[in-house]
Amino acid sequence: MSATRVAVALGSNLDGPERHVRAACLELGALPSTELVQCSPLYRTAPVGLTDQPAFINAVALIETGLAPRALLNELLAIERRHGRVRDVPNGPRTLDLDIVLYGSSRHSEPGLAIPHPRMHERAFVLAPLVDVWPNAFIAERGLAEEFLAKVGQSGIEKLETVE
Repeated sequence: MSATRVAVALGSNLDGPERHVRAACLELGALPSTELVQCSPLYRTAPVGLTDQPAFINAVALIETGLAPRALLNELLAIERRHGRVRDVPNGPRTLDLDIVLYGSSRHSEPGLAIPHPRMHERAFVLAPLVDVWPNAFIAERGLAEEFLAKVGQSGIEKLETVE
């Protein structure tokens, strides 16, 4: 299997969010042609955008996969559905959100799929757990994730524990 290193952001703020994030992290390793390398510690984070909702639990999973970006996205959407994800309010509460934030060093842009994630460099709740599992992660055409984390700071996020 020719594998690509991929970072997947995980988030939940409904129905036992820590349980959803922990379970989904492990489910990523069970995907076809995919191996789970590491799950980051959990972070409790304030909601962004729609702020009148519960705090989120966030993490990043580092995987090695032979799946192409669209095939991986389809698998992530299936995991979300199994966790009861309903897409009715943009940036609203959710049982599980899975986003491909990095797919190796490549860029992808097609309907419903943009890699690197277009706002990841602005979001401490993605950058902090990403740097935990992939310290030298490079955001294509932007720079090192750790440099963006230094710029955005870590206010509003609290490291909780590892996912195991």
